[in-house]
Amino acid sequence: MRIVTATAVALALAGQAAPAATAHQPTTDGIWRMDGYGTVLSIRNGTFQEYQTTAVSCLKGDSAQRTGPNTYTMPDGTVLTVRNQGNRDRGFLRVEGSVGDRNLRRIPELPDACARPAPKGPLAAFDVFWQSFEENYPFFSAKGIDWHAVRDQYGPQVHVGTTRDELYAVFSEMVKPLYDAHVAVQDGDLVFAQVRPGTVVPTEELDAKVKKFIVARDLKNARNLQDFANGRITYADLPGGQGYLRISGFGGYAGDGAPCAAQLTELDRALDTVLNQERTQRLKGLVIDLRINGGGSDALGIHIAERLTDTPYLAYSKRARNDPADPTRHTRPQPAYVTPARGPRYTGPVAVLTGGSTVSAGETFTQALMDRPGKTVRIGQPTQGVFSDVMQRKLPNGMSAWLPNEEFLTRSGRTFDGTGIPPHLTEPVFTKDEFDKKRDSAFDRALNVLRNCGGTTS
Repeated sequence: MRIVTATAVALALAGQAAPAATAHQPTTDGIWRMDGYGTVLSIRNGTFQEYQTTAVSCLKGDSAQRTGPNTYTMPDGTVLTVRNQGNRDRGFLRVEGSVGDRNLRRIPELPDACARPAPKGPLAAFDVFWQSFEENYPFFSAKGIDWHAVRDQYGPQVHVGTTRDELYAVFSEMVKPLYDAHVAVQDGDLVFAQVRPGTVVPTEELDAKVKKFIVARDLKNARNLQDFANGRITYADLPGGQGYLRISGFGGYAGDGAPCAAQLTELDRALDTVLNQERTQRLKGLVIDLRINGGGSDALGIHIAERLTDTPYLAYSKRARNDPADPTRHTRPQPAYVTPARGPRYTGPVAVLTGGSTVSAGETFTQALMDRPGKTVRIGQPTQGVFSDVMQRKLPNGMSAWLPNEEFLTRSGRTFDGTGIPPHLTEPVFTKDEFDKKRDSAFDRALNVLRNCGGTTS
């Protein structure tokens, strides 16, 4: 049940007694099958236990302990909410930091496979690895990958004597052609993952290098330069009356391991300062720089978008594969809306800077601004092209596979997985030539665009 909303490249529950059920609050204890996600849940006596299922396997996944009414907390601090949905046999699961719910249907008992010991050899690991992608990965067709041919090619290389290192290499070769930054193979500290060709991983080192460059070049004459949220958010007032807001991720605002509530408090502290009453009234434009953004919580992105509109609108809809045998079938799309925040809001022209190092939640935030009322222009390069939450699937030999299974849809039903969200205006983004010549073409283009907007705030 672990939900990872940042790029897979960066990857390196004493419970309380259950509250008594009432006529108005049916108990959620029991066995539940999730719509999509290859998951069955057991909730009993204050313990939440995930079972990861395929046609060939059932393996115990993550667990959590009840920490409040309808809430369960995992060892890493992630909070899960489970509630009934109208009657005792339907329910939903919400994962803190993610957008949308996962629908649940009560079933009488665990699948038979969950009661049997799972085979642990390399052949079993291969079967579960291949089947996990076969039943959940949405993008084989779009990427031109015949997954059955991949099994036929690599299956004969695996036998009872295959070592862990050899199996790790086989799995890595199998998923390499996907070029999907939300796909990874993990064996302890070893992680194989890769970004789309021609793009760069948004590492901490790159983030520091780019931030130093921007402060020295783009913000050298700026006022009120200030960092927030553990350095993940930077704001400055530019000489021409525009504002510059840099966001390098949607998490880590309150330090590693801090709960979502703490992250949200730090974000609001930043936004209350940046988008105060005085500034929102005088700004002639706002540059939002997402060019180095490793992702995080989609919900935090929606929270920022709520400070940038006076009118509610659809950010995107989210759906997941839910038929193991048919990749064209999905859960019902769940809409995610941007609702205007209370207090000051900025509604004027916005220039969003993006690039190949704009990943995951950085991309869902970009998508949440696409239908924003008022002028919004994207400048730079296409984003990375990975939007889904990431499923961690455990393998019988202790290794793990990481893969996406969701799509984020625009109002017209379009997705940008694989290709990324394109800019309206194309400019180079932190290339060697740009660094060598001390140029920031996308930033300069953004200022020109905002100056030509006439400084309107509606």
